[in-house]
Amino acid sequence: MNDLVIKTENLTKIYGEQKAVKSVNLHVKKGRIYGLLGRNGAGKTTIMKMILGLTSITSGEVQVFGKNIKGQEKRIYPRIGAIIETPGFYPNLTGTENLEIFAKLRGTSRPDAVKNALDVVGLPYRDKKLFSKYSLGMKQRLGIANAIMHDPELLILDEPINGLDPIGIAEIRKFLQDLSKERGKTILISSHILSEIDLLADDIGIIHEGNLLEESSMDELRKKNQKYVLFRVSSTVTAARILEQKCGGVNYLIEDDNVMRVYDTDIDLSRINQEFITNNIGVYESRVCDESLEDYFKEITGGVGIA
Repeated sequence: MNDLVIKTENLTKIYGEQKAVKSVNLHVKKGRIYGLLGRNGAGKTTIMKMILGLTSITSGEVQVFGKNIKGQEKRIYPRIGAIIETPGFYPNLTGTENLEIFAKLRGTSRPDAVKNALDVVGLPYRDKKLFSKYSLGMKQRLGIANAIMHDPELLILDEPINGLDPIGIAEIRKFLQDLSKERGKTILISSHILSEIDLLADDIGIIHEGNLLEESSMDELRKKNQKYVLFRVSSTVTAARILEQKCGGVNYLIEDDNVMRVYDTDIDLSRINQEFITNNIGVYESRVCDESLEDYFKEITGGVGIA
């Protein structure tokens, strides 16, 4: 797919006898926010480090902007901004002074790059406050300012809302969404907080013990986990045809040959069952389901919840 900014193929990382990342296949689309969700230690940071070349790849492949990163690092990495783990700055310098140093090290050519980056994240330019006096939220903002200072096409952010208060989380969420929607940036973000990924991400990958358990759009995931009527029948194709004839415009999803979901939960269940039986469709199960996203994550991770 030519709209993929990041694609991994069987990406694997082994430390000694421990397999930290197990044949992961990610697909991060251009201009969207991809949330990598999993508990601490699930392998999220290791995946990001391999994409960025900060740790070696045991096996598998990483493609960024349609190119294998191996041998293309000098062309690819200048187009990426990143925060991995805690952003490192000089405590005895101001935010502006810190960014000016990083701009010189990076060879950022625009004279207003520092000011623009600080404006985007809502931090003052040329103020006197030292980095050591910054709140955690301000430190996270400065880290993101450093990541976007050279106007990268892709942002890779490891737990950027970790430790922030609710106001700080909401502010970070808003300007990440603005970066994606208004400036067209592609963002790969990791988090262990389900509610935040739900509010922020367009697409999601669920990581558990180094495995990518599921990858889908948030819209698809929400639809899959909203209230619905589950039908287990002898033929979903025939059942769908009967539904459309008798109910018209009904909202449903066929999972396989025998299972379908009907999202119009106010339908007359007994009437639909009768229609199926009258038309020689075997009905083995019909029930109303109301699972939350948290229930779903617990189910696919074998009962392990996510914050």
